[in-house]
Amino acid sequence: MADEPITTHIDELAREEHALFEKESHGTATDADRARLEQIGVLLDQCWDLLRQRRAKREFGQNPDEARPRDPRTIKNYLG
Repeated sequence: MADEPITTHIDELAREEHALFEKESHGTATDADRARLEQIGVLLDQCWDLLRQRRAKREFGQNPDEARPRDPRTIKNYLG
């Protein structure tokens, strides 16, 4: 797997997130929209983490295809 599908997925999620933020700002978001917005946040965190893993493996001469998505709870506990 190359990085491009991951970055494409990030772009798609970001566009969807933006559209949902727009609905929220106009007061037209539903509970389902809010739930999806939360889900997108988790998916984006996972995608970015996977992309960082791949880049780190590549930088240190390892196979980036060995990178795997991590559990959302693990990612949420990261300190930034």
